[in-house]
Amino acid sequence: IRLTVNIKMASKFSGVLQLTDLDDFITPSQECIKPVKVEKTPGEVGTIKIHDDGSYMQVAQTGEEVKLQKAKITLNDCLACSGCITSAEAVLITQQSQDELYRVLQHNNTAVQDGRTAQEKLVVVSISPQSRTSLAARYSLSSVDTARKLTGFFKQLGAHYVFDTTFTRDFSLLETQREFIQRFQSKDTSTPLPMLASACPGWICYAEKTHGEYVLPYISTTKSPQQVMGSLVKDHFSKQQGKPPDQIYHVTVMPCFDKKLEASREDFYNDVYRTRDVDCVITSGEVEAMLEKEGLSLADVSPAHLDTMFSSTSGAELLSHVGGGSGGYLEHIFRYAAKELFGQELQSVNYKTLRNKDFKEVTLEVEGKVVLKFALAYGFRNIQNMVQKIKRGKSPYHFVEVMACPSGCLNGGGQVRIGDKEADKDLLTRAEELYQALPVRTPEENPLLEGLYTEWLQGRDSEKAHRMLHTEYHPVEKMTNALAIKW
Repeated sequence: IRLTVNIKMASKFSGVLQLTDLDDFITPSQECIKPVKVEKTPGEVGTIKIHDDGSYMQVAQTGEEVKLQKAKITLNDCLACSGCITSAEAVLITQQSQDELYRVLQHNNTAVQDGRTAQEKLVVVSISPQSRTSLAARYSLSSVDTARKLTGFFKQLGAHYVFDTTFTRDFSLLETQREFIQRFQSKDTSTPLPMLASACPGWICYAEKTHGEYVLPYISTTKSPQQVMGSLVKDHFSKQQGKPPDQIYHVTVMPCFDKKLEASREDFYNDVYRTRDVDCVITSGEVEAMLEKEGLSLADVSPAHLDTMFSSTSGAELLSHVGGGSGGYLEHIFRYAAKELFGQELQSVNYKTLRNKDFKEVTLEVEGKVVLKFALAYGFRNIQNMVQKIKRGKSPYHFVEVMACPSGCLNGGGQVRIGDKEADKDLLTRAEELYQALPVRTPEENPLLEGLYTEWLQGRDSEKAHRMLHTEYHPVEKMTNALAIKW
């Protein structure tokens, strides 16, 4: 028995999650296959009839019709079979949608109205800078105005706090740079070079299910900003608020559908409280859909003051990082390594474009010798070429910033789209300009991080710091048929 799901629209997950062709943003050509247990009655044979409305009826030999329930498939059911898991319309992603957020907000409203305030969940929304920028470009707003209006919108719906994941990207950058220095100076073959960035869940999923144990040791163990924020909110912030983790409902707004898969990983699930670090991921495009549902334009939403507890701000200004719209991992680590390892203070980083605009490299020379060589590889074609070089032992790089989407996170599959190719291209250009216009600050200049390393994590090298800021990867056993799984 197999359950097949028809995919009606092009993939919104990153191209590396569908490996049936070499194009990015590939429309799947396979079916999503999930074993379904069917209770059989010996000696009886039935038929299935499809009505005009699309419903399925089981017809017994007596002629009696029984309506069959639609199977619900969550992200946890994904077998990484290179098939669908692309359309929330066809695949019922029951825990990762704006509908689930609305359900929780309605539950809170009902609990308060009935006087059951103890059952009200504290709703925290964490917004990525890429999503904020996409919405700013869509509604012709500044980044600061967009942040305030998004804060106002979510609080108007019933959220209690709205944070900015730029704050936890500081943690990710600091941990990644420390990890790189340790690998560079170590001879440990279990942590080889090049070290590969770990912030992109589409890339992680591809590595786990396609290259398995061979490539995984090369990947940085540092959590993405989304998952660091999950640790911060469900551990440190929950204790500050005097609430257990399962009484906090944590929503992130992300540029990428793959982030829904990341949030659903078992590595980020608290068995004690039976809750995830990130309960729900909605995309930039889904926020636009929520605005439309409320009959609003973001430009008309009343702004609210930014929650600065876990946000990167300086006075009234938002802050960003150097190095582009995907987090700046390459540039930050390159500058830090040049200074830490070779005493070189870099005033600028010069990128050399290679075979295409999504594959670039930077080098550091000392006394005429190349001592550091980093690369940026965006999109499936470049990722595939990079992995093959590593497998052949011919990669010349020490670090590679890897992102599944062409042009990086600002062009993520979950970003706002108009539907016209040229209009979408212009929208991406405006988003890139807005992102680059923000004032920058290095993670070392964040005054709150040192206190959190001490107060929350008990030191940079503590067991808790490793548990909260780092993760593990798991090779997915290849199989030709999903029915071969041992359940």
